[in-house]
Amino acid sequence: MDYTNLSYVAAAILFILGIKRLSSPKTARAGNSIASIGMLIAIVATVSSFGGLDYKLIAIGMVIGSLIGATFALRVEMTQMPQMVAIFNGFGGGASALVASAEFFSKYGTLEQSVFLNTTIILSVFIGTLTFTGSFIAFGKLQGFVSGQPIVFKGQQIINGIIIILLIGLGVYVTLGSEQGLNAFYLVIALSALIGITLTIPIGGADMPVVISLLNSYSGIAASATGFVLMNNGLIIAGALVGASGLILTSIMCKGMNRSLANVIFGAVGLN
Repeated sequence: MDYTNLSYVAAAILFILGIKRLSSPKTARAGNSIASIGMLIAIVATVSSFGGLDYKLIAIGMVIGSLIGATFALRVEMTQMPQMVAIFNGFGGGASALVASAEFFSKYGTLEQSVFLNTTIILSVFIGTLTFTGSFIAFGKLQGFVSGQPIVFKGQQIINGIIIILLIGLGVYVTLGSEQGLNAFYLVIALSALIGITLTIPIGGADMPVVISLLNSYSGIAASATGFVLMNNGLIIAGALVGASGLILTSIMCKGMNRSLANVIFGAVGLN
């Protein structure tokens, strides 16, 4: 019997129950606890299903992460929650991009490299890196480190369009396993980081909560793509849940503001 996948199913059920309870302030704390138990089950199942792991490094990473998370949770004011969520979104996207990049470097030039693997890696790196830089710009706007006013400049749409076209071309080039794939992969990382910045700076600070919700969805999509890179069902399920719930929340917030998502994202550059 495949106990690992059964554990992932149990974790997914707890994630869904946790999200359901987050819909009310009265049950939100219980929902958070339920989802946390689900994540613990998924982590234990993943670690126990792989051999040759350095449990010391895993334990050190968990302790450091727990200390950082607890510090933020205890010291951050409720009015600063959007900023904290933005940072955590960024870390989530960055983690997905790093894991996918590590897999690319370990498989590069070997027979294990395939079109499917390269495609999922490129998607994970692109979305994860975009989420990382975009989230920290959102944090900066809300915290006052970056101007809360829309930052626009001449030819901004054209530059963004060129970056997207380059990313698509480079992604295809890497996916096909070309000889200069390593250099192209570095360019994908750099351009993904740049597009995350250029897509976020034109948005005003008042619209940042909506953008943060969207970036939260992106972090889930990046995690799900990384799950396909590693062929890990738990990561695929968890990422898909975060991606879907983030998109639903974004849609609800836009309706509450009586605006479309396109108006929020592209309003400052005249594309809505």
